Amino acid sequence: MKKSSRGGEDMAEEDVLVRVKKIVVDRLGVDEADVKLEASFKEDLDADSLDIVELVMELEDEFNLEISDEDAEKIQTVGDVVSYIENHKS
Repeated sequence: MKKSSRGGEDMAEEDVLVRVKKIVVDRLGVDEADVKLEASFKEDLDADSLDIVELVMELEDEFNLEISDEDAEKIQTVGDVVSYIENHKS
């Protein structure tokens, strides 16, 4: 078995990022290379408020969790989504 230099937690975050990236690319029609942790949904990925609502709904389905409206408003970047999912998944 090949051992990664990264810890298990990092690998889990990587898996979440891969899944988030796929949803963002599919939903927003952006290039995967543009979907970075620091990328802002509105400024960098040209998402409007409807896009963000749809993204949140799809993320809830994908990760089997509920994101409150209050929390959704705080999510500004791809990294925010990954952190939120990591902190709230069961």
